[in-house]
Amino acid sequence: MHLSNNRADAVRRAAVIGSGVMGAGIAAHLANAGMRVLLLDIIPPSLTAEEERIGLTLHHTQVRNRLAQTALQRLIKAQPAALYDPSFAERITVGNVEDQLQELAGVDWIVEVVVERLDVKRELLERIESVWSPGTIVTTNTSGLSVAAMAEGRSEAFRRHFAATHFFNPPRYMKLVEVVPTADTDPAIVAKLTELCEKRLGKGVVLAKDTPNFIANRIGTYGMVVTLEAVQRHGLTVEEADALTGPAMGRPKTATFRMLDLVGLDTLLHVLDNVRERSDDPAEKAAFARPLILEQLVASGRLGEKSGSGFFRKVKREGGGSDIESLDLETLSYAPRRQISSTVIDAAKAAKGAAGKVKALLAAEPGSRYSLFAWETIKRTLLYSAKLNGEIADSLVEIDRAMKWGFNWELGPFELWDAIGLRSSVERMQSESEEVPAWVLQWLEAGNESFYRAAGADAGEEPIRFYASVATGLYEKERVSADEISLAALKKTGNRTVLRTSGASLIDIGDDVVCLEFHSPNNAIGGDILTAIRQSAEEVSRNWRGLVIANEGRNFCVGANLMLLLMEAQSGEWEEVEDIIRLFQSSMLSLKRLDRPIVAAPHRMTLGGGVEACLPADQIIYSPETYFGLVETGVGLIPAGGGSKEAAVLAAERAAGGDIQPHLNALFETVALAKTSSSGFDVGRIGLKRPQDRVIARQDARIAEAKRAVLELDRAGYAPPQEKRVRVAGREGRAVLQLGVQSLRLSGQVSKHDALIGAKLAHVMAGGNAAPGAEVSEQYLLDLEVEAFLSLCGERKTQDRMSHMLATGKPLRN
Repeated sequence: MHLSNNRADAVRRAAVIGSGVMGAGIAAHLANAGMRVLLLDIIPPSLTAEEERIGLTLHHTQVRNRLAQTALQRLIKAQPAALYDPSFAERITVGNVEDQLQELAGVDWIVEVVVERLDVKRELLERIESVWSPGTIVTTNTSGLSVAAMAEGRSEAFRRHFAATHFFNPPRYMKLVEVVPTADTDPAIVAKLTELCEKRLGKGVVLAKDTPNFIANRIGTYGMVVTLEAVQRHGLTVEEADALTGPAMGRPKTATFRMLDLVGLDTLLHVLDNVRERSDDPAEKAAFARPLILEQLVASGRLGEKSGSGFFRKVKREGGGSDIESLDLETLSYAPRRQISSTVIDAAKAAKGAAGKVKALLAAEPGSRYSLFAWETIKRTLLYSAKLNGEIADSLVEIDRAMKWGFNWELGPFELWDAIGLRSSVERMQSESEEVPAWVLQWLEAGNESFYRAAGADAGEEPIRFYASVATGLYEKERVSADEISLAALKKTGNRTVLRTSGASLIDIGDDVVCLEFHSPNNAIGGDILTAIRQSAEEVSRNWRGLVIANEGRNFCVGANLMLLLMEAQSGEWEEVEDIIRLFQSSMLSLKRLDRPIVAAPHRMTLGGGVEACLPADQIIYSPETYFGLVETGVGLIPAGGGSKEAAVLAAERAAGGDIQPHLNALFETVALAKTSSSGFDVGRIGLKRPQDRVIARQDARIAEAKRAVLELDRAGYAPPQEKRVRVAGREGRAVLQLGVQSLRLSGQVSKHDALIGAKLAHVMAGGNAAPGAEVSEQYLLDLEVEAFLSLCGERKTQDRMSHMLATGKPLRN
């Protein structure tokens, strides 16, 4: 079949010009998407001391490509990893803009990521056009310079294929890409870029207008400036401000001042200057004036995290360790950081959901410093966002998405406005003599009470959300990708929840397929989720075509309910512990033996019991950002919800009648060392990926893709897997594994308790005392799991590890 080159999948070769942090990161992510990437930079103006020592000159290729080659080497070692798999670096070829310029004629997409100077970018675009092939897309990764001004002097054909693609840093992990066309950009190119970034790169795309700093940086920067002003006006400390402007306001833990340090105080000044210099509005110029405190800190070399100090600094303690100190905004000196507590903050913490937290923040202690500060910062950001609606983007949806995807806000400005009450908040603003944009007042006068309105959908149809349109004065339908399913939106329709416990729900996602969604704290598996699993298996067997296991939590599942296990173990309630493990095992078996197809779609942290909940599925569809691993040894235990058994099954299947030992050794190492994948692609490296499992580029599409996979299995005439006996390595295989553990113990690489855990895991995975090559039942292996798990629960050092993990979130090596 011939693919039209208007299709996003026709983009197979790309070039990135500029190998700095952003350029290299973008090149890595294009390689993650399967593209062949040419990474170019300038030729260094001089030799390094090492190059001189070995006799190189400026004419040697090694020297001419040094900047891009060094960037590639950094990418391979980068933490957090820029590449989904280190082998993807092979997709990147390095060069320089002199020797390889002509090669740009053979690529499908050119991304310019050089210094943020208009003259430099214009000169580079002129050079690109000299070798440009008609039809090739060219984009600039500017954070806010005029896109149209960059393209001045270029041909009409070139300008039609030119736009901005503003990635956020780091490109692999940040969801937002702002696509910014000019008046000359071909709409077909805009559509292609949108599809390319969404489907190939897994990004969330917003269409921004060619205005200073586009959408997210414009509003985000304004929000930081007004917060700085409000902090000083209300006499707050940096700790108090961060306590109020983080999760309590539905925003990340980095809040305001920690975020400023991460961004870089000099970078923020540059962004402020860009808006101010490009604006003709005196009020806008005043709003983006340089705060004195930022100028003072930058002048003293305190730029934030990159310089070691900003609003916070880390100070090493004598004898090891370090402390965090915070800046006194009056004296600009540092003092130990303080923990902040108040009834206002406590009320926000106790409330559920971002909307509930913000309402609690504003309602607790009306008139107090904290509530007034929170109201002022929220009010000014909402009014500014409303003022810019239609100027920086065509709809408020784009603004909300930009702030959620680019700054990790849980609610965009207009969603937040709805949450606190549109009409009542506008009335308060007017009582305080604030100027509310005319379109907002007209919207209220028309009888509307919110910017968004959800429409319930009949069974089999997706729910629809409508938004307030400035252009029409009416509700318009929100654009949603056809390959997305939102469980939150489905549940709001009121007739999609088939069953529910405190920890999980079964949701009708259409076409006679249901989704089992975990929603316990941290999605940790306890009795409530296990009950839902068993009930769901029975319900699906009777009434549905198949089951998806997925959720929309921050993480898919962080494991079992460790607190419950620890309490029972410390109380010596061994029968209770055994009952919990048996229930876990039987629940997983109910999934594995289900007579309907199951597809799991994990994302982000999928650990311990989360892995055990996925392995019974007929297929696993990984999000690229899936951190997958059986990590129970880190808390002094072994996988006992079927995880150790499934590892033994995988080893036998891979041996295919041959020698089991090499496959068993590899999987034993993965489980014993609690290895975790760094991406969905990396699951193969640690040995837990099965032939039928795969990775999908778009995390947002994983539930819809899992549903399609269920329907395909059903259409193909699904038959459940028959229970098979498992060939095991037996006593001799166990001895090999235990010998490896003892070698590590004798060399000091593991502790005595680690060796004990390893020995018990080896006993289970090798099949206990069975003869080499014997075939055993899955239940036999599950019984071995229970025996080993119970014995380890009784160990004091295991209980110490469990307590330490619960207290600190980090493993203890004892």
